[in-house]
Amino acid sequence: MLKALVLLMFIAAVISLFSGLYFLLNDRGQSRRLVHSLFLRVTFCALLLALVVYGLVTGELETQAPWLNGQ
Repeated sequence: MLKALVLLMFIAAVISLFSGLYFLLNDRGQSRRLVHSLFLRVTFCALLLALVVYGLVTGELETQAPWLNGQ
């Protein structure tokens, strides 16, 4: 369940990133959609970071780094 939420937050952040690019190129400062897109992207990334930290602390997520296998 946690991995699905992490994936969902990542996808939402990427969608917000490209929608912000679209608004930047097409609105030319005439609307506040770019600001709203930035706010959503920061929110999604903060939630993503919080979910990853929560998953690592609780043990639901674990690292696959090869240099940590011997510990």
